[in-house]
Amino acid sequence: MDKDLLSIQEVRDLLKEAKKAQSIYSTFTQEQIDAIVKEMSIEATKHEVELAKMANQETGFGKWEDKVLKNRLAAQGVYDYIKDMKTTGIINEDKNAKIIEIGVPMGIIAALIPSTNPTSTVIYKVMISLKAGNAVVISPHPNAKECIIRTAEILIEAAERMGAPKGLIGVIKTPTLQATNELMKHKDTSLILATGGEAMVKAAYSSGTPAIGVGPGNGPAFIERSADVKLAVKRILDSKTFDNGVICASEQSIVTESIIRNDVIAELKKQGAYFLNREESDKVGSILMRANGTMSPKIVGKTAVYIAEMAGVSVPSDTRVLISEEREVSHANPYSREKLCPVLGFYTEENWETACERCIEILQNEGVGHTMTIHSENDNVIREFALKKPVSRLLVNTAAALGGVGATTNLAPAFTLGCGAVGGSSTSDNISPLNLMNIRRAAYGTKELCDLRNSGGSSCECQSGAEAELEQIVKKVLNELLS
Repeated sequence: MDKDLLSIQEVRDLLKEAKKAQSIYSTFTQEQIDAIVKEMSIEATKHEVELAKMANQETGFGKWEDKVLKNRLAAQGVYDYIKDMKTTGIINEDKNAKIIEIGVPMGIIAALIPSTNPTSTVIYKVMISLKAGNAVVISPHPNAKECIIRTAEILIEAAERMGAPKGLIGVIKTPTLQATNELMKHKDTSLILATGGEAMVKAAYSSGTPAIGVGPGNGPAFIERSADVKLAVKRILDSKTFDNGVICASEQSIVTESIIRNDVIAELKKQGAYFLNREESDKVGSILMRANGTMSPKIVGKTAVYIAEMAGVSVPSDTRVLISEEREVSHANPYSREKLCPVLGFYTEENWETACERCIEILQNEGVGHTMTIHSENDNVIREFALKKPVSRLLVNTAAALGGVGATTNLAPAFTLGCGAVGGSSTSDNISPLNLMNIRRAAYGTKELCDLRNSGGSSCECQSGAEAELEQIVKKVLNELLS
């Protein structure tokens, strides 16, 4: 039979099962839900190395050792952050305002999984979906199908062991574009949680189904003159080489001030960065993007040495990052765009004000709304950047790849980072269970129409006789005292 038709039917079957399962799951108590989420966290942690190696072998992206840390962040870091959240039943009661808030699951979450962070994203999305009371159907990236399916199976077994109904977690085992479209547009899909390429995210928002999507990152890192240059460089290189740069929050360029330019360059070289000359920059730049202007998958998650060799450039064997000094920011300049590998653009500006403008220019070129980093000890400059930068996360004195996902900051641990309206996203949050649930509010009346009409005036006709009489007595006494 036709593979596309089979995949579409598979999606319909998964959604049918998920709908039944979620109907049962919606009756579970907070304690039952929390027990399921905890068991998934424990089980995923047991398999963190296996899944990391599997993802690395199947996709060829990054380093399995770093993928272990990402799996651990998804399994343990996310769990620690969400475990005490109230997500079902009465989650808040304001007795003064007379409002009761009730957590209501959305239904079925369509979880679109990228090839860059496949296993960690599955763990994360399944855990936050179930914590919010939802069912979830996973749509794997075809290039990471096996490791995604394996991760899902581990989570399914753990959830069902603790009483989750069968079908609550589903995974498409024949991933096709048609299957993903069917999942996104199906009437039983409540929300799309999309992490991946720009085209896929746009498709999610165009599907007619509510969606939370993430656009490309292209965050600059500004090293301001008051920064600890050695530490700033260490953080940037640690970040850009972590899993060979596949996290979209990682730095894509460095911007610094002319007064410390030489110090920054010297420290970058000392810590393993290689500055390309113009001819070498052109060679490397020519393989970063495809003819259609999109990032080449051949360079994603590869080492700096591998990329240099691919471009025909000879670099030392211990090179960690390739850097190209640039003056122009444009869509045609690959060094001023997102590069999910250890390659950076480098810009020098006269002062922090012009550096601020340069960072905005880079973000507006690509990655607006996502993330950027500043390394500085000047609180006034940091605050100015926070006020002016069109990003959802301004990371201060930290490694962007790890700070953006909440590993080295106190942001919500997440592998879906909202870019806000300016970035074409429906939220600027690091996505958590709170983004995957609705809140029903029971609001008690506290006023009558006559109260609104006669505020501060005569007694309301809706009052009981005793209340009205008492009010008149109080007013009479007050008038006598004032006279």
